[in-house]
Formats: sequence, C-alpha cells, structure tokens
Amino acid sequence: MGIVVLDFGGQYAHLIANRLRRLNVWAEIRRPDTPLDQLRHADGFILSGGPSSVYAEDRPPFEAPILQAGIPILGLCYGHQLLCHCLGGEVEHGGDRMEYGAASLDVTSAQGILAGLKPHENIWMSHRDLVRGVPTGFKILGSTSDCPVAAMADDERRIYGLQFHPEVTHTESGMKILENFVHLCGCPRDWTMENFIDLETERLQRQTEGRKVFLLVSGGVDSTVAFLLLNRALGEDRVLGLHIDNGFMRKGETALVKRLLNESGFTNLEVVDAGSEFLARVEGVAEPEEKRRHIGEEFIEVRDRELARLNLDPDEWLLGQGTLYTDTIESGGTAHAEVIKTHHNRVGVIEQLLAEGKVVEPLAQLYKDEVRALGEKLGVPHHLVWRHPFPGPGLAVRCLCADAQVIAAAATNGTVYGQELASVAAQALNGTDLVLDVLPLRSVGVQGDGRTYAHPALLTHGDKGFLPGVDGAASWDDLERISTELTNSTSGINRVLFQLGPQRRASQQLREGFLTRDRLDVLRDADAIVMDALDRHELMAQVTQMPTVLVPLSSDGQAESVVLRPITTDDFMTARFDRLPAAFLSEVTEGILALEGVEAVYYDVTHKPPGTVEWE
Repeated sequence: MGIVVLDFGGQYAHLIANRLRRLNVWAEIRRPDTPLDQLRHADGFILSGGPSSVYAEDRPPFEAPILQAGIPILGLCYGHQLLCHCLGGEVEHGGDRMEYGAASLDVTSAQGILAGLKPHENIWMSHRDLVRGVPTGFKILGSTSDCPVAAMADDERRIYGLQFHPEVTHTESGMKILENFVHLCGCPRDWTMENFIDLETERLQRQTEGRKVFLLVSGGVDSTVAFLLLNRALGEDRVLGLHIDNGFMRKGETALVKRLLNESGFTNLEVVDAGSEFLARVEGVAEPEEKRRHIGEEFIEVRDRELARLNLDPDEWLLGQGTLYTDTIESGGTAHAEVIKTHHNRVGVIEQLLAEGKVVEPLAQLYKDEVRALGEKLGVPHHLVWRHPFPGPGLAVRCLCADAQVIAAAATNGTVYGQELASVAAQALNGTDLVLDVLPLRSVGVQGDGRTYAHPALLTHGDKGFLPGVDGAASWDDLERISTELTNSTSGINRVLFQLGPQRRASQQLREGFLTRDRLDVLRDADAIVMDALDRHELMAQVTQMPTVLVPLSSDGQAESVVLRPITTDDFMTARFDRLPAAFLSEVTEGILALEGVEAVYYDVTHKPPGTVEWE
C-alpha cells in the first residue's frame, strides 16, 4: 500500500517519490497508461508534470478511469491541467506570459490540501498552459498574479490540483502540502533508508549473479557512495574502482581523489591518465550534445582498454556507475520526458549496455540529498559526503566552445531576441540604471519540463558600483526580480547575468574556441581562485555548487570571459542562485581579471528553472 506517481515525463516526477520517502511513505512510479486493475492497491495517485499540452495530439496516454475509482488524486502542473481538462474545466494555451521559478501564492482557503498554510506562500512554478476555469464541484484554493487557478479542490471526490510544484525545495510549504495529501490518503508511514540498503543489497546480489563490477569512480559523493555500497554488497574481491583523469579535471583533482579514497580505506582502486585521448576525441567539436556524446563514449573505450591491460574478462565484469535519477531524467530516460542534456553516463553505447543488462547502478532511483544520507548511514567520511559535486565530463561542460556555425547562429538569434527584449526591458528595468544586452551565445536551460538552448541577457551598470547592493548598484532583490521577469516574458532568454568586472561594458563578440589545454588551463586557474576563496571565506557549506564557466566572448578576439554560477539546492532539480558577499566577489573578480586571457567576469543570477545548474 502507498502512493502511485503517474509519470507524464516531468523533470520532477521522481522527485515526488523522493519527498514521499522523506515522509516515510512507500511510493512507486508507474506509466500514466497503466491499467486501473494494476493500480487498485494504491492509497492515492499523484499525476506528475510533463512537457506536453493537454491539447497536443501526441500527449501521453492516460488511464482516465482512475478519476472515477474513488481513490484520492493530486494533479501537479500538467497533471493539474489534465484533471481540469478531463473533468470539464477550461485550460488555456500558454501565451506570451509564462511562469518559471519563484512566485507568490495567495491562499484563499487554507483547508484540505492547503491546510496550515499562510495567506501568502512562496512557491515554484514552471509552466506555459494554465487552468482558466475549474470543473463542476471544484473550488479555487489559491492563485498567483499570473495564474488564476494555482490550487483547486473537490473535497467530496478527494481530487486536488496544483499548478505549482510542492515537491521542490523552493516551495516553502511543499512538504506540508504533501503531508496533507498523505493524511487525506490514510497512507502507512513505515519506509526508511535502512529498508533501502537491505533491498538494494539484495537487488545487487541478484543482478550480478556472481559476476564482478568495474566501477568508474570520479571521487565525488555519488561514485564514492556507490563504490562503498557495492563493496558492502559484493565484497572487495568482486569490485574494482577506476578513476579516469580525462584532462578536464580541476587543478590537482586526481591526486586529491586518490589520496582521499586511500585514506578512507578503499584499496581496490586503479587510476589512469587518459587526458590526451579525451582531448583528441573532442578536437574541433563545439556543439554541447556532441561534446557530451564523445566524452561518454571515450569513458567506455578507456574502460575497455583498462580491462584488457589488467587481463580481465569483459564478460565477467559489469560496468558500474554512480548514476542518480537527475542524470536519467535530464537525459530523457523516462517515457515522455524530453532530453535536457545527455549525461556522459547516458550516451548511446551505455544505453545499449543498459538494454543488455550489463550496467550496475546502485543509486539510480535516488537524489543527491538521499545519496548523502545513504553515505552517512554507510559510514562514508563526512568530508567526502559533503564535497561539492563535480560533473563527470568535468570542465568540458564548463568550457563553452564555438565554431563558425555556432557563431553565425548565435549572432542571428541574438539580434532577433534583442528586439523581442526591447519591448519588455523598460518595465523590467524600471527604477534602476541598468543597461540590458543579449549576449551572442547560447546555453542549455529547462523551461516547462522541456529543453531550451537560448541566450543569456546581460545587465550592466553605468557609473555606479558593480557589486550588488554596494555603492548604489542594483540590489540582489532587483536582480532576482528582473531575471524572473525577463525569462518569463521572452522565449529566447533562459539566463540573466550581471557584470562584476570590469566596471565598463566592452563590445564583445563570440570568437572561435574549442576544448584545448590552453583554454582549459585558464579555466582551471579561474576555478581554483573561486574554490580557494569559498574555502577561506567559509562559504563552502552555504553554496551547494559553484560552476566557474569559460565563455568565448571577447572584445579583441583573444581574451575571454568567465561566468560565476553559485547555487543552493538540496536535490538539484530546482535551484536558487546564491547571493555571495561583496568582499568575496571583489576578491574573486580581481583575481580572475588578473589572469592572462580573461577580460570580463559575470555573475549568473538565474534560478533553475529556467537555467540548468551547468551551462551545457
């Protein structure tokens, strides 16, 4: 017994199950067209969000009889719209105005699903379509300035709909809302992390059936926890860890990883330097998805070469990965989900191995916060559990590239969206002296459960200070408001940046640039300045992750620009940009601008959504 989440392909679908597990409630994910006869054991249903429209001909199939089954139902985002559509309400196609990120819910009736909420609540939106009129029997419980039906309920049938996402950490009372639904369903609350360890140990033993596991170990929390869980389940003689230096590591990262893992008692670890092979593999490659594909495939080729070098039988050794659910969903790995970005552990060759049952992923159903809790339970040293995450492709996805085709496309689209922005800029910038530009490059984002590949807008000051809130400069609140307004109202903008230095804005263009040792060394130096400053200013615990990004924007065709992307999050499905202190920003900006080859430093003031954590 428990709650069944029907997955319509939303980026947060599995996060719902994560949140229910936090409430000690059993939950499972099922396809939305699962026959009702297979679902009658459920105490409740949650209909997830998704990238489709209820009016789309190719919308996901749905087992509508569950609406008449007498079992409590909660629809979220697309699920909210679907309830309305199926039950006779009015769903309006999204127009020019969208809602992504932070919003304020005006609660008109704090009862039932919204019991215990305040009159005004901070929530998290990500949608285009919206409910305009509720079905017969429903009443409106809450609204936002752009969404007249943000919450609705039919208490008699115990059917509820929310346009926003209670499952994300940035919905202030999201857990209270889910707890209300659990109470309305009458679910038992007996799920624990200890249950997961026991069940996963049994599953790993069944899956491997006496075979061994060759695990790619980056040194981050995911692969480290997976390494320990596999060692515990199978024994060290059946597990071998391989750390691959792919040439995209931070300064001194490989040596640090080897030392930390050895000090933590891991003796079954091999380290290989394959930087030259990876750089050769991506030579001349600029498109983000193509870069990720080449890097993911090279990981497998290096693994195969190491198997041969160590004289290990590939039929006896399965591939192990520290894949999390966030990797799967962003790679379009569930039915009806869109590809946001293909993670290195979800490229074609690995998908084939998955289909053949040759991949072992102990953490594939978990989120980052759950992995850290699991690590603590398993006894992984605290400093390893709480290291900042670092992507498998490393700095390769933080070093943006451009060829002639990318430059031409970015310039053309940048001009078009610059004209579109002009119509909304005056209102968004009202009361500030900020100047707005559209940068001639693109980065990956996620809006309305779909992938965007769009432009950043850049905010700069005139003669005032360049640190937020200092010497007359725009405040953090101003920057957050403007960022939200611009990305909600302009389809071609998925990020907003603020210029930290130099104080004067230069005219920049996109220059050609690829993954080379020289560019990566510049990025390594800039990243080291940032990470060292975070440590000295005692900000490591405040900031969840801080990508430092090198972008080929230049005024002289030589020097480039650096973007700082500090975020705070628990699960990485949503994130807020962090507001770092002026002393830190001043020091870091000065240090990065002193590097040869860097002419500007920008600060990413975009939440997720609409901007992903990484830029590629």
